[in-house]
Amino acid sequence: MNINGKLALVTGSSKRIGRAIAVELARRGARVAIHHRSRETEADAVETLNLVREAGGTGELFQAELTDMGQLEELFEGLNRTFGGLHILVNNASVFAPAVADQTTEAVWDEQMNSNAKAPFFVAQRAARLMQEGKIVSLADVAGEVIWPGYLAYSVSKAALLAVNRGLAKTYAPHIQVNAIAPGPVLFPEYYSEEQKKRAIERTLLKREGNPEDIVSAVIFLIENDYITGELIHVDGGRHLV
Repeated sequence: MNINGKLALVTGSSKRIGRAIAVELARRGARVAIHHRSRETEADAVETLNLVREAGGTGELFQAELTDMGQLEELFEGLNRTFGGLHILVNNASVFAPAVADQTTEAVWDEQMNSNAKAPFFVAQRAARLMQEGKIVSLADVAGEVIWPGYLAYSVSKAALLAVNRGLAKTYAPHIQVNAIAPGPVLFPEYYSEEQKKRAIERTLLKREGNPEDIVSAVIFLIENDYITGELIHVDGGRHLV
């Protein structure tokens, strides 16, 4: 797919990797729907919009709590009115919270599953209805394959997302390609200590932290390649092999 002139939605694009993806898509000529979660994230979303414009692109802001089906419907109604269609979806929005099995409450479980599996599924479902042909790329995690005991609910939610990825690839073929990326240690959470960062890096084969451009380039590759679907690409410095 040639990105120039296409219509794209990037969820959770008010900051971090989502922002970098939105800006690169705009730089390549896409019109980008910049999604943010709440009023508290609006200022960050405006900053993303400014960066999109500086890159020579165009974008529109859309606010929605993706785990709320009413707000999700409003998001896509607004998207359809504004864009009149869609070619690219990047399911980037996610939550990441530690909890071992004995500390996992129902609230923790539901938050992880709703944000990391349910929401991406229904966002993709609604997006596909606006696509005659298109690309869907979701940000997954190696935790969904190896399961991290310290992040059990998160790991299970990402395992579910991998199943969603494969299922939607079968469902929407041949006109829509559906793939996923599993990032490694890139842009650590703010609460990570230096020791936690060091341990995460040591678990990679390349012994270094990645950067947002590593993820962005993989997203662009999956959008531009027309013969890959149902795939998971690890961009993790070899973390999944350790």
